[in-house]
Amino acid sequence: MTSRWYFASEEGFSGAPGDTHGRPMRMPLQGVTVVVTRPRAQAAGLAAMIEAAGGEAVIFPVLEISAADDPAPLAAALAALDDYALAVFISPNAVAYSAPAILSRGPWPAGLNAVAVGGGTVAALANLGVAPTLAPTTRFDSEALLELPEMQADAVAGKRVAIFRGNGGRELLADTLRARGARVDCITCYHRSVPAGGSAPLKDLWDSGCFDAITVSSSEGLRNLHDLLDAEDRQRLAETLLFVPHQRIAEAAHALGLTQTILTAPADAGIIAGLCAYNWRQ
Repeated sequence: MTSRWYFASEEGFSGAPGDTHGRPMRMPLQGVTVVVTRPRAQAAGLAAMIEAAGGEAVIFPVLEISAADDPAPLAAALAALDDYALAVFISPNAVAYSAPAILSRGPWPAGLNAVAVGGGTVAALANLGVAPTLAPTTRFDSEALLELPEMQADAVAGKRVAIFRGNGGRELLADTLRARGARVDCITCYHRSVPAGGSAPLKDLWDSGCFDAITVSSSEGLRNLHDLLDAEDRQRLAETLLFVPHQRIAEAAHALGLTQTILTAPADAGIIAGLCAYNWRQ
């Protein structure tokens, strides 16, 4: 199979495995085309999983990630790094746009505990040699992180906390930690925006009838996708299978009238499991 990249070059699919007798196996996504809406730099992993299961991945980012417009907050945080007890990374993007700058000063500070919201962020930190990392293990969101014993008032009161994040977003984590007595600084280290180019590639896919589902990994991405579409394509979106890895995204989809939404387990692993479990021949 071949991935169609609207923002990158094409890559090939290696082919189908055989069973224990050498016969070709029908893979769970054979003949299925899935649109992946993750930011360009993070879409390849899920696309590869889809193709390994026999499907075709069409990468159509609905979020563009870039460095923060203002570098001063990150510079100020780096200057005060020894004062922080916790460094919270909201996403792999937060790691990519802040952790290398932290490590450029020398080894990871011994008194600074790294905290991550999800498994992808833990992996991004580990790839830079930052471990162990405090993170939830069942749900990957701010609510789950705030339930950990290490994030309760008796553990964080009086401590200084840096939250590395993108522009905008939810304030739940910062507000709750402040209410528990922590001194919290929110450092915007990257910028999220809607990619240029519009929705023409997606419209072409609908017109040709050659894709089966869309995956969306954030509520913001879902809103961007919806806003990119005209009235006709919003109706077609409502009739398209939408695989999402978090209840909050599913609720946002429901609010937009998207009735063909399937909630999967968290992260890319959950999305691919949901795609593979779906009965495409029904």
